[in-house]
Amino acid sequence: MTDKYEPIYNIDAYEIQQYQQNRYPLFFLDVVEEVIPGEYVRARKNFTYNEWYFPAHFADEPNVPGFVQLEILAQSFIMTFLSIPEHKGKKTAFLDVDNLRMRKKIVPGDTMIIEGFLKSFRRGVAQGHAEAKVNGEPALSADFKIALPDVMRDFVPKTK
Repeated sequence: MTDKYEPIYNIDAYEIQQYQQNRYPLFFLDVVEEVIPGEYVRARKNFTYNEWYFPAHFADEPNVPGFVQLEILAQSFIMTFLSIPEHKGKKTAFLDVDNLRMRKKIVPGDTMIIEGFLKSFRRGVAQGHAEAKVNGEPALSADFKIALPDVMRDFVPKTK
């Protein structure tokens, strides 16, 4: 990660989809406020009552399901390396999630601010950390190891 790239600001939902392959109903980011390719991302997700999962989770006490929260963290984190020009639009694959901490119930009307930090990127494997806050309070955090399968294939030994 010796190359330095210029920061990119205010990437809207349509443009985010040019960087990653997530699509409705499993695409969740509203905006990437700032990304420093190969280093850092700050993104935002606004929760409104008309999200598809609220009526089922739960009708009498709507809140954001844990898998959705984790996916929002991951979609934010992958922007740290998918914003590097040669990786834009590539498929990703979870390898590991560690130290997941969920600290706050998230409900309609909340806004989540996510920050992600890329610690290393070698041979198509990205490692780093993402954390989210709601109303300035910690909501969740996790450490990620995510692969770019197309890049990893370049490092598989060739058979004779």
